Amino acid sequence: MLIELVSGLLILCGAVFFAAGTVGLLRFPDVYTRLHALTKADNLGLGMIVLGLMLQAESLAAASKLLLIWILVLLAGASVAQLIARSAFQKGIPPWKR
Repeated sequence: MLIELVSGLLILCGAVFFAAGTVGLLRFPDVYTRLHALTKADNLGLGMIVLGLMLQAESLAAASKLLLIWILVLLAGASVAQLIARSAFQKGIPPWKR
């Protein structure tokens, strides 16, 4: 019972972080701040969801696969965000200044 409760709480918190990343994507003023909000919130949200699912995994192999998926998404998200930011900078898109 406690594992299901903790797992559900982690999954719910992960969904909240995904929603926060989406709000940041829609509300922030430029490509750089949008990328930051999206990658940070989504990586943390996915991590919480993966941890919640790992608690309910039937075997160590299934939990390891979930962890591997999270690591691969972390690497891919950072790489893609870097490529998008570099492309925007090379095209002359200035960072937002207050």
